[in-house]
Amino acid sequence: MKKTLQFILALLAITLVSCNKPQPAEERMGVHPNYSYNGVIYELNTRQFTPEGTFRAAEEHLPELKNLGVDIIWMMPLQEIGVEGRKGSLGSYYAIKDYCSFNHEFGTREDFEHFLKTAHEMGFKVILDWVANHTAPDSEWTKNDGWHYRDSLTGELMVQYDWTDIAKLNYNNQDMRNAMLQAMHFWMDEIGIDGFRCDVAGEVPVDFWEWAMADLRLTHPDMFTLAEDEDKADTLTASAFDMYYGWTLHKHMNLVAQGKEPVEALWEYFAKADTTVRPEAIRMNFTSNHDENSWSGTEFERMGKASDAFAAFTYVIPGMPLIYTGQEFALDHRLEFFEKDSFPRHHVHQFKLYQDLNELRHTNPALMSNELGSPLYRIENDNPAIFSCARLLTIMEENEKGELIEGSEYDNIVLGIFNFSGEEQTVTLETAGLEGDYTCICGMPVTVGTEDIITLRPWEWLIYSR
Repeated sequence: MKKTLQFILALLAITLVSCNKPQPAEERMGVHPNYSYNGVIYELNTRQFTPEGTFRAAEEHLPELKNLGVDIIWMMPLQEIGVEGRKGSLGSYYAIKDYCSFNHEFGTREDFEHFLKTAHEMGFKVILDWVANHTAPDSEWTKNDGWHYRDSLTGELMVQYDWTDIAKLNYNNQDMRNAMLQAMHFWMDEIGIDGFRCDVAGEVPVDFWEWAMADLRLTHPDMFTLAEDEDKADTLTASAFDMYYGWTLHKHMNLVAQGKEPVEALWEYFAKADTTVRPEAIRMNFTSNHDENSWSGTEFERMGKASDAFAAFTYVIPGMPLIYTGQEFALDHRLEFFEKDSFPRHHVHQFKLYQDLNELRHTNPALMSNELGSPLYRIENDNPAIFSCARLLTIMEENEKGELIEGSEYDNIVLGIFNFSGEEQTVTLETAGLEGDYTCICGMPVTVGTEDIITLRPWEWLIYSR
């Protein structure tokens, strides 16, 4: 449910007993890997990330990603692509022929292992896009009886949707399940990746994910998992997955940017999401990804001049922000999906924007994901075009019994004020209880009073922290 400023002030007089109760940083322990709580995830499209489209070329740009402030690198599928039914000349990464192979388009196993070693030495975590729902129709697995769904009349392999380059796997077959788990072990045990982003995770039985992830965590307890799903997010994140896709929020962001929904729709979404998904489940927040960019358009096509404001928005709200390949350089075209493509590395302003937002996330514990960070609080205002919010982390104090209780001061405060309209707006913010000196994300000092009146240019946004 939404939490207003008046509600926040009331909390100062009582001790909170909830899963969101903040603790001192040195005492915090969550249900997810520690690195994920203030992490930023970057989706790396190897084919399009560099003009060469190889592991070796991508490795040369790891310092660039480090300078950007990325923590987790999500590699799109790296395995050999099937030939039968292939789309385009190069095919889809998601039509995998052999789970334990390497796509020679990108390089060799040795090339990737060198990339991974370098990434780990630089402090990155690397997760692999895992396609467990289907294989390519010319996969060796299609020769195993009962491993795929087939038409009962023709015996032909079955496909889903318009994915004519794939064959759907049959999870009623335990031998296939065992082989899938062993393939996942190969990448973790032998290659050394740090987890998985699982493609169309909701199409695969939840009990498989629970079984497989539990087995993998016996030897890799610090692995990180992302489910491409939202409809089953509450179930998938019960034990198998750390994070899910914020598709619904993404849809609302697009509609608000296009003037088709009011700003209030965002608050309505958060109120509903708070009741439908477990509080520990991390939502991945994004303005683009490989599907959106290639099939629905760039964030500039979908959001227009609101794109920067919504990029900043994804850092202030609870969850983990995603940067897709090229967004840091203002990628302004739809990357080819089945052919080679690339993008120029310019637009220093856009790189600096994401760099500043990543620094904001890393240096403000109130913005940590879910149970270790702060809930999202609403700052009331008098203008329906303005979204104003706060993330507040409270100092925990020790009472006479040595118990940790809520203190009377905030250890960290982040305020976000967004003009989600194409017109200049003046707004009065009810900031009683949040008065004081802050630093704007631009580095300038700013003072917030009891009731602030500010004017924002079209699509302008402000983030203050202290």
